[in-house]
Amino acid sequence: MTSKSIETEVVQKSNSYPKAVPYIIGNEAAERFSFYGMRSILPTFLIAQFFNPTFNPLLQQTAEAQSNQKVHMFVALAYIMPILGGIAADWFFGKYKVILYVSILYCFGHLMLAMFDTNLALFSLGLIVIAAGAGGIKSNVSANVGDQFDKTNEHFMSKVYGWFYFSINSGSVVSNICIPIIYKNYGAAWAFGVPGILMVLATIIFFSGRNKYVKVPPMGINRNNFIFISFYALINIGKKQKGDHWLDVAKANYDPQKVDDIKAVYRLIIVFAFIPIFWALWDQNLSEWVLQAQKIDLNTGLGFALLPEQVQVFNPFFLVSFIPVFTYFVYPFFDKLGIKTTPLRRLGVGFFLTALSFVIIALIQESIDGGGKPSVWWQILAYLVLAWGEILVSITGLEYAYTNSPKSMKSTMTAIFYSTVSIGNLAVSLINENIANKGFFAQLDGAKYFWFFAGLMFISFLIYISIASKMKETRYVGIAE
Repeated sequence: MTSKSIETEVVQKSNSYPKAVPYIIGNEAAERFSFYGMRSILPTFLIAQFFNPTFNPLLQQTAEAQSNQKVHMFVALAYIMPILGGIAADWFFGKYKVILYVSILYCFGHLMLAMFDTNLALFSLGLIVIAAGAGGIKSNVSANVGDQFDKTNEHFMSKVYGWFYFSINSGSVVSNICIPIIYKNYGAAWAFGVPGILMVLATIIFFSGRNKYVKVPPMGINRNNFIFISFYALINIGKKQKGDHWLDVAKANYDPQKVDDIKAVYRLIIVFAFIPIFWALWDQNLSEWVLQAQKIDLNTGLGFALLPEQVQVFNPFFLVSFIPVFTYFVYPFFDKLGIKTTPLRRLGVGFFLTALSFVIIALIQESIDGGGKPSVWWQILAYLVLAWGEILVSITGLEYAYTNSPKSMKSTMTAIFYSTVSIGNLAVSLINENIANKGFFAQLDGAKYFWFFAGLMFISFLIYISIASKMKETRYVGIAE
């Protein structure tokens, strides 16, 4: 009888966090302050400075549409850039260099906003530069957090990611409170300059940790990727055999397993096709809702009044407050009742709640159009409902992208998810450009504008539930791939 000894590798657990963590968290908090601080005053500033400085009521609809067009085009660009940032980091330069280089670019964008607050062309160029910087960072900074861990300290990862996302929301909350006050009391140059100073600080903090980071080198160009394989299959679709999937023609030139993995991505895109409509509505809480806040009673009844640009602070506040409520109470409650809160069901409820938030906003606008001045608390209620919708759609969407895609396609699906933000904002930008040019959508004045988007989301919700009810979820977590 032969005995075999089984050697088990014992990993010595570390009692300390990765040394780079404070630099990453500090950088993220300052960068998010700069981004959300600048964005908080952008819609109202564009109207007051460029599109309707005399506040002529006859020009207001056009001015608001021009402002919304520029704001949403900026967001669309900021959320398409992560794809390029991810490619640059993974294939050519590595995450550290990309984050550092685009951070410097980001600083120049803020400088342009502060210096050229009276020149629309140069101010717009500054927005483009900031979008490129913010997008380049977004695709790499959260992955850079994960790169700092190994088997000795991976037990700290969930806590560090918790701090990371807390830094994002804390930066947003503080900037949404402070920057509107600076704008009101000291003007646009300072209101855009302070976020720029914070971005310089973010860059300095990040650079200060240069000797502490675990730097994963770039992998070089991977030819077996989503874009190359899809493009090859499309241009060779005439070679498809009867009964084959249209992607199967690529198996002659590419890794067959990668081709099969990409098929899973296209199945998920059926679900993701509805998410741009969600973002088309959601991102208006930082544009059109802010403009509406100028027309309501901002007295809270608690001894203070809010500035129009400050009401949006309730979005990150409600988000931070209710994420644990949904995670630890709402989902388990329905699961115990036998109503499984699957990702597909969460998405559907999230779409419904998002539409409902716009119904509230539309009713507020009906009151304004009738000469009333409704309380700010009605808009705060809309922010609450919208935050619930965001928890159910945004967080669930990222989870669905990760768990229902093969290992080799998880980064691709995350990039596609973020691109839905860009598509939704591009749609809103084009609609508002049409309104500004007195086109077809110019008839959506006053409350009609919000009813249109509420109806669009409700129709999307109905189509979604008819499709989602027939879909089968395929989870790839914990499965050998």
